[in-house]
Amino acid sequence: MVHAVSGIDENPRLGSDEADGTSARRTNLDVGNTCVAHQHPAPMLIREFQHAQFLPKRFGDTTDNGFLVFFRRDHEFTGRIAKTNLDIHAVVPLKLFTIAPHLEAQDVPSVIPNAIKPDSIGRVTAESQQPTFEELGVAAELCDALAAEGITRTFAIQELTLPIALDGRDLIGQARTGMGKTFGFGIPLLDRVFDAADVAELDGTPRALVVAPTRELASQVSDDLRRAAAFTPVRVCTIYGGRPFEEQIKALDNGVDVVVGTPGRLLDLHKRGNLDLSQVAILVLDEADEMLDLGFFPDIEKLLAALTHQHQTMLFSATMPGPVLTLARTFLNKPVHIRAEEVGAAQTHSSTKQVILQAHRMNKDDITARILQAKKRGKTIIFSRTKRSAAQLADNLSRRGFHVAGVHGDLGQGAREKSLRAFREGKVDILVATDVAARGIDIDDVTHVINYQTPDDPMTYVHRIGRTGRAGNSGTAVTLVGYDELLKWQAINDELGLDIPEPPQWFSTSPELFEALDIPESAQDSVGPATSPVGGGAEAMRGNGRNAAGDRGKRRGSRGKGKAEHDERSSRGPRSGRGGRGNTSGGRRGRRS
Repeated sequence: MVHAVSGIDENPRLGSDEADGTSARRTNLDVGNTCVAHQHPAPMLIREFQHAQFLPKRFGDTTDNGFLVFFRRDHEFTGRIAKTNLDIHAVVPLKLFTIAPHLEAQDVPSVIPNAIKPDSIGRVTAESQQPTFEELGVAAELCDALAAEGITRTFAIQELTLPIALDGRDLIGQARTGMGKTFGFGIPLLDRVFDAADVAELDGTPRALVVAPTRELASQVSDDLRRAAAFTPVRVCTIYGGRPFEEQIKALDNGVDVVVGTPGRLLDLHKRGNLDLSQVAILVLDEADEMLDLGFFPDIEKLLAALTHQHQTMLFSATMPGPVLTLARTFLNKPVHIRAEEVGAAQTHSSTKQVILQAHRMNKDDITARILQAKKRGKTIIFSRTKRSAAQLADNLSRRGFHVAGVHGDLGQGAREKSLRAFREGKVDILVATDVAARGIDIDDVTHVINYQTPDDPMTYVHRIGRTGRAGNSGTAVTLVGYDELLKWQAINDELGLDIPEPPQWFSTSPELFEALDIPESAQDSVGPATSPVGGGAEAMRGNGRNAAGDRGKRRGSRGKGKAEHDERSSRGPRSGRGGRGNTSGGRRGRRS
C-alpha cells in the first residue's frame, strides 16, 4: 500500500469537518488535515486502509469519470489510495460520491460497471492499478522514450508524485531505495521544461537544477534524464568535481536546459560566471536528507540564494528525519509530503533476507570468502566503514581468487568510474565499497550485500542493504557484527525493529552459516589463483591518495562522525538504485493532446 501526506506545515493534530457540519471518525493521519477526496490535491497518508478506493475511468464508464470502490472496512473518511487488496463491498460512480462525500457503503446502491468483470470484483490487484506515464499526463515524447527502454507503468512513488509535480507544487518525495525516485522527480521536471507554456521557451539558459551529494549519483541521474529526454530537444549537462573545468564550461556555453551536479562544483562555476541560475524554475535536491545535513547545507543555502527566479522545489530521499523536515519548511512553499510506504512499515525491503551474525575480527575474511561461494550468488557489494579496510579487503579477496573491484574516496574519479563500469558490465562480480557508496550504486541485479563492518547508524544500514532486493527482486543482506560492535548493532536493531538484539556467534566453519546462506559444503578459503583488484586495492590507494580531493575536501571533519568517515566524505560515493525506473509492462504511448 502506498500513502501520501499533504501540508507538512500544518498542525499535526487532526481537525474536524466543521465546514459541512460533520464530525466523522478519522483514520490515524500522520501529518496534515483531512478533506473530502474530490477537494484534495493528493492522497492522504494514513496508517490503515481507507474506506474507499478510486478506480480511474479506464475501469468503467467514462461519462462517470471513474468509480469509487467501497471495501469491507469501518472507516468513514474516503479518498483515493493505491494498491490495496481488500474485498470490495460496492462500486459507485464517482459523480455520486462527489455530491455526497461522506456516504457510507450501505447508503448507496451497488453499481457494478460492465467494464469490471465479476471475477475481478473480489480483489483489486497492484498490477491492475499501476497507471502508465501517459495516463498520468506525461508528454508523449517522454512516454515514447521510456517505452523504448521498456518502461511504461509507474512505481508507487512516481504514481503519487507526478500529478503534484506536474502541477508545479513543492513536494517532498520519500520511498525506499530502488523504488523509482529518480523518475519520480525526473519525468515531471523534463515534462515542465519541455512544455514551453509551463516554464519558458528554451534558449540555452538552465531552467532546472538537480543537486546531488556525489559525483556518481549526479552522473547516474544525468544518464537517466538523457534517456527519458531522448525524443525531446531538452539538453542535460552534468557538473561535478574531479573533471576539468574546461569541458563543463564548454557544455554550458553551448547551452543547456537541465543541470545536474554536486554543490561544490556548481558554486564554483556560478561564482566564475559560467553557470547562470537566474532562470532556474525547478530545483531538485536528490538525497535530501544528505543535502540538508550540516556538511552540505551551507552550499545549499548559497545555491538557493542564487535562484532569483520563482521556482518549484522538490526534495527526494529514502529517509527524511524530523529535523530535516523542519529545515525543509524554511524554504519550501506549502509542500506536499509523499510517502510511498505505510507509516510504521519496515524501512528495509521485505524481499531482502537479512542474516546477522557475530564474527571475530580475525575470522571475517574467511567468513566473507565462504559467503561469496553461496549458491545462486550473483553480483555482490561488500561495505566497509573505512577506505583502508576496503582496500585491504579487496586485496585479500583478490589473493583468494575472487574477481573484485573497489570504490572508495582515495581513488581518482577515473579509477572509480572504471571500477563501477567493470562491476556493471560483469567483468567483476564483487564490489568492495565504503559507506558513501551506499548512496550511489544503481544496479538492479545485485543479489547479495555484505556488511563487513557494522554500519554506524540505522540509516546507513538501510541505505547499504537497499543495494539488493531492488525493484521487486529478492536479495540477501549479511551483517558481520564484531564483538566490539555489538552495542552499535543493538542500537540499529532497536531503531529498525529487527528483533535480533543478540546475533548468533558463527565462524567460517559453522554449519549454521552454511545452512542459512545456502553455502555448499565444498566451500574453501580460496577459489583459485590470485587476481588483481580493479581500482580499489591498497596499491591504488597509495597511488591515488594524494590526488582525490573532490568537492567535499573543504568540509572534512565537519559532521562529527569520526575521522574515518570525515576523510571519506570528500567524495561521497554512488547511490541510486532508485534507478528511477518504472515498471515494464504495457506498450508505447500515443501523443499528448
